[in-house]
Amino acid sequence: MAARLVVAVVLCGALAWAQPAAARSHLDGRAGVPAMVARVLPAVVSITTRQIERDQFNQEKPTRGLGSGVIFDHRGYIVTNSHVVDGAEQIKVTLSDERTFRATLVGTDPFTDLAVVKIEGRNLPAIQLGDSSRLAIGETVVAVGSPLWIEGGPTVTSGIVSALGRSMEQPGLPMLHNLIQTDAAINPGNSGGPLLNLRGQVVGINTAVIPSAHGIGFAIASDGAKPVVKELIATGRIVRPSLGIVAVSVTPQVAFANELPLERGALVVRVDESGAADFAGLRLGDVVTALAGRAVKNLHQLHEALARYQIGDAVDITVWREGRTLLLRAVLEGYR
Repeated sequence: MAARLVVAVVLCGALAWAQPAAARSHLDGRAGVPAMVARVLPAVVSITTRQIERDQFNQEKPTRGLGSGVIFDHRGYIVTNSHVVDGAEQIKVTLSDERTFRATLVGTDPFTDLAVVKIEGRNLPAIQLGDSSRLAIGETVVAVGSPLWIEGGPTVTSGIVSALGRSMEQPGLPMLHNLIQTDAAINPGNSGGPLLNLRGQVVGINTAVIPSAHGIGFAIASDGAKPVVKELIATGRIVRPSLGIVAVSVTPQVAFANELPLERGALVVRVDESGAADFAGLRLGDVVTALAGRAVKNLHQLHEALARYQIGDAVDITVWREGRTLLLRAVLEGYR
């Protein structure tokens, strides 16, 4: 009887010890996120821009813009969105410690909606761009930025990776590819801020939110951003081979709306006058189905195929036009 009592006491003691340990583990996980955020916040900046527009009477009208960015190099290089600094005459950067700097524009790449600006200062914090290829759908991520002119420093929101490899087009902006979709709250002003994994690594640059949707935001994957910012620092610009067209991916919905018998390809919706495609004979409504013999299933594949060539190269383009398959030849021009 005494032996059974001893065993019972030992078991009860073990259970009593195990439960606080689990609780402590849970609390440690919660404490880890605030600690990570505190570590990265100094490198997240608010970007305010000033530009001059003209009203209906042709009078100058100063306007302000707001965005976010992240210092990724201790020399003061900051990555943000191209649309945040586009047309800006003045760029002001504010750090979380309330230090303010006048920034210079290093370069922009509207094609990926990325830009690099630079500030001069001492003891600048920085976070390196991480590895977005290791992200998994359902993984927890944290977005940091300066939304909606809210005073008092950056705002932190969290969510999950909802999808990977998304493509998206916004009015007046190029089609963006290989985006991270997240339900972390992203609002105007968050653009250019970092999307972080729980290790505090920058896995994306927040770029867009669909106003009519709830819980759908997008970030440019860091693996795609790294070569762009490197080239912008080196040369200040990125020039890509282009056909001189605007196109959209052919999906079943696009095919139905345009009465197309195809459900894959790139539908041409604009041909630049005197551009490469114009000289080659492409027309509005053509569907590009292959480039140099390689099948083109969507706009992303068309851009990937073009990236293999240099400006001035001649390439064969297979197009569908009104029930016929045509082979055209274009000399690629520069897009920047």
